[in-house]
Amino acid sequence: MPLPTPDHEALTAVAAGYGLGLSSDDVEEFAPVVAGLLGSWDAVEELYDAEAPTAPERAWTRPEGDDNPYHAWYVTTSITGSSDGPLAGRTVAVKDNTEVAGVPMTNGSATVDGFVPSTDATIVRRLLDAGATIAGKAVCEDLCFAGASITASTGDVENPWDPTRSAGGSSSGSAALVAAGVVDMATGGDQGGSIRMPASNCGLVGHKPTWGLVPYTGAFPIEFTIDHVGPMTRTVTDAALMLSVIAGPDGDDPRQPSDLQAEDYVGALRSGAQGLRVGVLREGFGLPESEPETDEAVRSAITALSDAGMTVSEVSVPWHLHGPKIWDVIATEGATSQMIDTYGYGLNWKGRYDPEVMDHYGRRWTEDGSRFPDTVKLVLLAGKYGLNTTHGRHYAMARNLAPKLAAAYDAALADVDLLVLPTVPMRATVRPGRDARPPELLARALEMLANTSPFDVTGHPACSVPAPLADGLPVGMMLVGRQFEDATVLRAAHAYEQAVGGFPTPTAALSAQA
Repeated sequence: MPLPTPDHEALTAVAAGYGLGLSSDDVEEFAPVVAGLLGSWDAVEELYDAEAPTAPERAWTRPEGDDNPYHAWYVTTSITGSSDGPLAGRTVAVKDNTEVAGVPMTNGSATVDGFVPSTDATIVRRLLDAGATIAGKAVCEDLCFAGASITASTGDVENPWDPTRSAGGSSSGSAALVAAGVVDMATGGDQGGSIRMPASNCGLVGHKPTWGLVPYTGAFPIEFTIDHVGPMTRTVTDAALMLSVIAGPDGDDPRQPSDLQAEDYVGALRSGAQGLRVGVLREGFGLPESEPETDEAVRSAITALSDAGMTVSEVSVPWHLHGPKIWDVIATEGATSQMIDTYGYGLNWKGRYDPEVMDHYGRRWTEDGSRFPDTVKLVLLAGKYGLNTTHGRHYAMARNLAPKLAAAYDAALADVDLLVLPTVPMRATVRPGRDARPPELLARALEMLANTSPFDVTGHPACSVPAPLADGLPVGMMLVGRQFEDATVLRAAHAYEQAVGGFPTPTAALSAQA
């Protein structure tokens, strides 16, 4: 579609917005030059259209009622690729922030509703090539900006352990479907803890890979420097298996080091964890929002690490307490600029873009900003004020502090192999009503980020595994390792799983209570 030639009124509005000081006559003089320059836009579109992919025909349905347990499916499918491979016969739910060609994607939001991608995300292609069956798109929180399952445009996702409580977010549907045994495994995305927090709430294994280990290509971005995708499973072996399939360079994601090499993470589990040194991160416990039951459950789980042959000691990283504040600035100003003002993908990086979703989403949100959830409205109110007032100064300061935060963890990890702390300071909370006012909704959506968000800033690999239940509800224990030593994190998690005899499921736990 040719770009419309801007009229006098449109150019005057642009000039006024930037305070260019152009008179009406000045605008008239610029107009033909602007029109000539914009001809290149049409030429680029013609060149792109000649190479643009076409979405395949793939069957999908919108399940309702009993066909949509815990309200966790956006759409269901049965898409296969290879007939064999390490994931042959396994079903996977794909978080609805990640593109499956020919299948609708909303990213949990009315601002994306109606978009159908033309290509598979890299991780989806790799899952299909490995023999997996894509069973559908799992509901995620609205634009993935909530840690509780209370913002998706399709409604709340329920927690299989207690349907009145949050499944966690933003990978809420992924967590519920895996926990309930509806699918074997799921993909999740993590910018502030969105793999690990729902894994904690639903009693799963949720692994946030090292930043850049898994290509983000084809997933809806929030902020380039904190975007991650990774596995959500019931066992550590399955998490290692999925990571082995989806990790490694794809040539389209500049987050990935040029010399990156993925590992056989399943094979690494056979090395065991005997002799690994684990540091109990003092600052991860006893936070103002911490529940004593959560801290106690994780300390009980740490005993099992010793039983599995690991050496346990306490370590202190005072900068851990600064991490959430640094994340606040990066995630708020960064998402305002990238996810909103430049339509999801941002500009100025050498990677693969999706121009169709940028245009679709950009048109929809600019037509009606009221479609944004309260969490994103909060981001915009604070983020745009900050950007307009200090012109990115605080974002720049936060990004410059990120290496110091990473170095603080690295200093501790020079003396131990892993850090351990509660994933989320509290158990799953009761979901507020959909008519809740912003203060209550925002509190429930953002209260759980303190321990997870710093590792999105630094990019360290972090895996949540189930600690002992607390009054019948799951608690997550998080293991954090050195950059690109995801195998070590998974080795420790696997040894812990074996030491405790496996992880409980909601069906088994509820039956035992009955």
